[in-house]
Amino acid sequence: MATLPPDSPLHQLMQHYAQPGEVTWIGVRPASRQPVQTRTETYARVGTGLDGDRYRGKPESKRQVTLIQEEHLRAVASYLGQAAIDPALVRRNIVVRGINLLSLKDKTFRIGEAVLEYTGECHPCSRMEEVLGPGGYNAMRQHGGITARVVLEGEIHLGNAVEVVED
Repeated sequence: MATLPPDSPLHQLMQHYAQPGEVTWIGVRPASRQPVQTRTETYARVGTGLDGDRYRGKPESKRQVTLIQEEHLRAVASYLGQAAIDPALVRRNIVVRGINLLSLKDKTFRIGEAVLEYTGECHPCSRMEEVLGPGGYNAMRQHGGITARVVLEGEIHLGNAVEVVED
């Protein structure tokens, strides 16, 4: 997609957010197929991602940190006929509420002391069928969240704001 000129009306609209987001859950995956460890805080490192996460040490990865919206977890639960879904089941690192993560495309954003850059959408894998039950994969489609890379390291805590860093 072509970049919009900064003076275009659509570009201007895409710079406004009703409110900052908020971190409501943090988890790291120490190894493939191992249980997610829930945390109240974590440290994001440039080039490697979150301390204790299995993607740590892979500087070329565009998937250093994964984020999902709390609002989307509620939608997925509804599609599956469940009251709620444990965030650990979807194996993302950070759950946020109050901001549309897809609106962060081509942007950098601050969470706590850390600054991340959007690197893509986080599509569901076949494991969603395994952990969420029949229909889990389709329930997660278009609700999988985003991937990001750490560009400025720092601590991230529950309750931290998620805010776009101005150009």
